[in-house]
Amino acid sequence: MLQSAWIFVTLNYLYCDVLTLMHRDELQGFLAGEVGGMRISEGFLLGAGALMEIPIGMVLLSRVLRRSAARIANLVAGTVMTVVQAATLGFGPAPFYLFFSAVEITATAFVVVYAWRWREP
Repeated sequence: MLQSAWIFVTLNYLYCDVLTLMHRDELQGFLAGEVGGMRISEGFLLGAGALMEIPIGMVLLSRVLRRSAARIANLVAGTVMTVVQAATLGFGPAPFYLFFSAVEITATAFVVVYAWRWREP
């Protein structure tokens, strides 16, 4: 179940990013090297890539880790991604971004709640 939730979250992150590149103002900002007051540098891109590895990696880790380790990993990763996404709400004024953020925050919060309630059989 948790790996499916992470796949759902990852697809939402990716499609929101695709739509962002279709948004004229955002695309112009990316081309100029600054979006929402943030400079799009090599370091920024590396950090963004590392951040996206969390949900991508959780698809695999949720499946292969022992239950106790997977529970902890899902609690930590779900909390981190929920907080990060909530913190970005001020940077995406477009309605589509707010929509995707609401979906993503709900989904990662679901991961946290599900992992919290997940018990050994």
